[in-house]
Amino acid sequence: MTLGRDSNGRDVDAFALEGPDTKREEETDTSTEGEERNKLAYCVTDVPPWYLCIILGIQHCLTAFGGIIAIPLILSGGLCLQYDGLTQSHLISTIFFVSGICTLLQVTFGVRLPILQGGTFTLLVPSLAMLSTPEWTCPAWTQNASLVNTSSPEFIEVWQSRMRALQGSIMVGSLFQVFVGFSGLIGFFMRFIGPLTIAPTISLIGLSLFDSAGTKAGHHWGISGMTTVLIILFSQYLRHIPVPFPTFSKEKRLHTTRVYIFQILPVLLGITLPWLICYILTICDVFPTEPNQYGHLARTDVKGDVVSRAPWITFPYPGQWGLPTVSLAGVVGILAGVISSMIESVGDYHACARLSGAPPPPKHAINRGIGIEGLGCLLAGAWGTGNGTTSYSENVGALGITKVGSRMVIIAGAVLLVAIGVFGKVAAIFTTIPSPVIGGMFLVMFGVIAAAGVSNLQYVDMNSSRNIFIFGFSMFCGLVIPNWMFKNTTAIATGVIALDQVLTVLLTTSMFVGGFLGFILDNTIPGSKLERGIVAWNKAHKEDSSNTLESGDVYDLPFGITSYLSSSSWLRYVPFCPPGEPDSLDGADTDALESKQRRGHQRPSQEGSNICVHSAIPPSDPARWLCTN
Repeated sequence: MTLGRDSNGRDVDAFALEGPDTKREEETDTSTEGEERNKLAYCVTDVPPWYLCIILGIQHCLTAFGGIIAIPLILSGGLCLQYDGLTQSHLISTIFFVSGICTLLQVTFGVRLPILQGGTFTLLVPSLAMLSTPEWTCPAWTQNASLVNTSSPEFIEVWQSRMRALQGSIMVGSLFQVFVGFSGLIGFFMRFIGPLTIAPTISLIGLSLFDSAGTKAGHHWGISGMTTVLIILFSQYLRHIPVPFPTFSKEKRLHTTRVYIFQILPVLLGITLPWLICYILTICDVFPTEPNQYGHLARTDVKGDVVSRAPWITFPYPGQWGLPTVSLAGVVGILAGVISSMIESVGDYHACARLSGAPPPPKHAINRGIGIEGLGCLLAGAWGTGNGTTSYSENVGALGITKVGSRMVIIAGAVLLVAIGVFGKVAAIFTTIPSPVIGGMFLVMFGVIAAAGVSNLQYVDMNSSRNIFIFGFSMFCGLVIPNWMFKNTTAIATGVIALDQVLTVLLTTSMFVGGFLGFILDNTIPGSKLERGIVAWNKAHKEDSSNTLESGDVYDLPFGITSYLSSSSWLRYVPFCPPGEPDSLDGADTDALESKQRRGHQRPSQEGSNICVHSAIPPSDPARWLCTN
């Protein structure tokens, strides 16, 4: 939605129209109507009202719950915790807490895009591989519920020793990601990465998760189908239909405000309604109570015992499971997952910037983002989540649907994640979201992510047989090779266990396979820069974009740190520091820029990229942006 003005010249909220008689302006030109549908309600630097930040933050948290909750539950089998629901709840609280801390670091000091941080499945595979070795195989008595005493020192030592070994491997492996990010190696490699590398990497993020989405949705196709239909209905068909809400103000007293709630909260509404229906059907015993029967996982009381036993307040802290230990085989396996996570995150940054109305991320922002993610993995290992952190693709998909890209919303979501981690009962309650509801959400989210990857091909000449071959081959191999590896887990046997783990993890990661093949083929098969899309790509993602006003507002460090650093000339050569503002930006130039911003809405749009310019508003109002695609 665009920013309008009322009859008094005051700014009208981007998502609400005041008064019952206010009518939306009719679009007569078809091209203008298409641009209107793609406009964002809030861009990266926008600050929505506090209550809206909380609501939208809850929505982004809900989109990540599926992955955040699933990782500790999946990992519990390798940790011998399948019959200890209370400890599983504690692990869930810990990963919520750490995800919130890492999100705050990423949005504030990292890449500074509205992207959520959470557990990563790329580290789950090597973790389970390490725990499946003979040294860490669970004792037979831990597989029998009648023999397990969850409070006994023997049982506690069994799972905590495995957790400590996992912690040490993750912490050591994360140091590699910290080095790659803050040293600028990622920024160096970005000059060789074009649309034909980014497109398959991003697309396979969504496509490779089809099995997970299908499995969860298949637990009850009726509930998952209802969730999917509701999200599609709210986000696509009803997004431009306002809903009247009663509002009170000193000037107008009690009146109605029309809010485009379906555009802003489609995911939250699409999850909450089926969740409530599942709760009612569970109370009425409509769903089967036998675990082996179809539809049992649609019940909301599957983990009911965890809610009753979970403490009200819990404070996760580093080293809560003891002093971490290091396993060489575990470290090498984790490194493979870290490499895949970095490739996925670089693609997520570009997709997030595109969907949130931000300029393309410059090198220093990407360097900081990867470095902060490595620091997040280090913190996750120290706290004992049994996993690391990465940028969440589900969050990127939510941006594309809701058209709300404010990073303040993500900050609010991060605070909520920390609060959920502290309040144990709250974390346990959210584990009652039925699996089919999460699966229905995945059907929409992962599809949006796959489409966001394909959209990068707009820069490439797709009439070229060279480009068609590279993209098609990379995509197809990114699906075929990991699928075959999952079915033949023992196919790689070099005689070196650590090497086997590395190759297995790399070849079972679709994003790595597709992105690697796209990178190699695009940089070795002859083709002009125009044909490869490099010319159009560089025009939209120009390297000196860090010196533009829009990019500086988004990616510069907060609290005046960039201005302080710009006073030291040598700091501009530090890979993760912004280069600072041009020296010619004196008072006269500033006035000229401000004049340009006031008439920014008259500036023609650049095809294939998002443009955000300040609108002329009173100084007392919060800064808002006018964003178009």
